Amino acid sequence: MYQDLADLDLPAQETPRRPGLGGVRDRIGVWRALLDRPLTSYYLVLGITTLLLGLGLVMVQSTASVADLAAGLSPYSDFSKQLMGAAVGLPLMWVAARSSPRLFRAFAYPLLAVSVVGLCLTLIHGVGVSQNGAARWIDLGGQQVQPSEVAKLALAVWGADLLARKEKLGQLADWRHMLVPLMPGTGVMCLLVMTGDDLGTTFILLIIFLALLWVIGTPGRIFTGLLILMALAMVLMIVSARYRFERLVGYLQPQGSPTGTHMQSIQGKYAVGSGGWLGVGLGASGGKWGWVPESTTDFIFAIIGEELGLVGTLCVTAMYAGLAFAGLRIARRVPDLFCRLGATAITAWIVVQAAINIGAVIGVLPITGVPLPLVSAGLSSLLVTLIGLGMLMSFARMEPGAREALAARGPGWPLRVLSWLGPSKRRK
Repeated sequence: MYQDLADLDLPAQETPRRPGLGGVRDRIGVWRALLDRPLTSYYLVLGITTLLLGLGLVMVQSTASVADLAAGLSPYSDFSKQLMGAAVGLPLMWVAARSSPRLFRAFAYPLLAVSVVGLCLTLIHGVGVSQNGAARWIDLGGQQVQPSEVAKLALAVWGADLLARKEKLGQLADWRHMLVPLMPGTGVMCLLVMTGDDLGTTFILLIIFLALLWVIGTPGRIFTGLLILMALAMVLMIVSARYRFERLVGYLQPQGSPTGTHMQSIQGKYAVGSGGWLGVGLGASGGKWGWVPESTTDFIFAIIGEELGLVGTLCVTAMYAGLAFAGLRIARRVPDLFCRLGATAITAWIVVQAAINIGAVIGVLPITGVPLPLVSAGLSSLLVTLIGLGMLMSFARMEPGAREALAARGPGWPLRVLSWLGPSKRRK
């Protein structure tokens, strides 16, 4: 602490100051020194991911147990699936965090191909799995996989690699090279996702596309034109389906019966409001007993508000804000263009998706049906998000001074555990 304070270039001669104000200044100086360290972004992403994942497991158990019992299943059925996803996803995140960006670039086109093929398979009768009238899943080995979740990561990696290659070739001076083939590729993926009637994921794909163009420096008139074009496309997609139009009308005119057409939005706000400051307690929610539809996925934030109160919801919101800060800090500090583009795209995808989910629950945005990252139930969303965050941690290792700080720290705990089992230990 004293070394950190010594780096603040304080005057050599001590001047009299008020004790309270001086203490505040010292603490601010210490926090600023901590935020300036090379591995700050790395540990912020790791810590926030761990906290959100732990919260998600607790809330899935709290909310899904009711639906599982109603379906005649074990109350731990959905929780066990989510726990399995975390058990598989955490090692994948660790591998991604230890991998080189060159490996991600090598997987850009294969990942894009896998996502497109998966989206096409959902259109085949007998292969695609339908729920609530929408075919968004395919069955692999008894587990339902949602290819649209893979498409988010694929677009972020492929788009970042494509623009980085064009920049290296000096082609981005022409705005047409910025849009081709990135814009047609994004359009094809959006069309395939919309065949599964998934407007929320389509919007997230467009956000990733815009984030990539923003970082690469697209001219303002081109960017504005794209915004207008996408807004018109979103309006057309909303009015083309009756239920989406009714959702928009319900958002603009929030009226109706709590058990009628707008039950989800009304009951969601009831659940959040009934939590008060500190909530009714874990497991004590009344909304999850059939009153809040999709309480384990799209509207799990409503149950968080009811069980953990305003304090809990503010903490969750602050964690996503911290993730946004860490991701944008990585994008600003890394020297490699691919890492900068990838970090911005992944951060925009996860943070904007969280903002849309939270905004829909509290009534400031229309309901779009996107899950809360790391918290909502769903194996595909959980696994892909953890891999994306692992990539973000890999980019954080590219920050100036990060490699030296990691080398000075010594081997991580997995390597230390393996060293204990080494030949030298066995001979003893």
